[in-house]
Amino acid sequence: MDVETYLQQEDRLMLVIGACEQHAYLSLLSDVRIPLALADAASQKTGVLVAPPVNFGSSPYFLTYPGTFSLRLSTLQDVVEDLVRSAYGQGFKRILVLNGHGGNSGVKARLTELANTLPGLKLQWYAWWMSHSVEQVAVRHDLKPEHANWLEAFPFTLVSELPQGSKQPPLVPSEILDAASARQVYGDGSFGGPYQAEAQVMQELFAACLADVLHILEFDA
Repeated sequence: MDVETYLQQEDRLMLVIGACEQHAYLSLLSDVRIPLALADAASQKTGVLVAPPVNFGSSPYFLTYPGTFSLRLSTLQDVVEDLVRSAYGQGFKRILVLNGHGGNSGVKARLTELANTLPGLKLQWYAWWMSHSVEQVAVRHDLKPEHANWLEAFPFTLVSELPQGSKQPPLVPSEILDAASARQVYGDGSFGGPYQAEAQVMQELFAACLADVLHILEFDA
């Protein structure tokens, strides 16, 4: 009933999609926790509803790391399409998808097709780690963003003590790696670089991404 009341005045919704996959010393759900934290913070400022997150994504290359649970990309595309269709049918016409995982990028193509079939539907897509805002923070502090390094080491993704210093980025062959080969290449799971950054850097990073989300929501208001 609360959602029904909300829809009488508002048609915006935030949908988080992530993954359950290895992140070295960070949470298996880092790719969910980060965009969900951004969505929750944005919701507190705007009142826009946040749908329950999609906790599983497409991570076939990490399947030899215990705890990584992967959907086929086609399955994930179907899941997200069904969720968007459900929301659209109830009156949500402006939907911001906050993606937390690179392996989910194929979903965007499906959503582009969907946007052509549902009249009045307006979709936005935000992959936080690919934003210019993140790039600016990284350049400003001379840090290179990579999977499971400082970039994702927020207080709410930490599940163990992080190693000191940096990891030498592994030499990655040009061929498409199967899961067993990927584990041999990446070892602990980090793609290299510093394992952590100073707290003020992470606060600056989160604030920059939150500003992105708020801008998208305001532009779409």
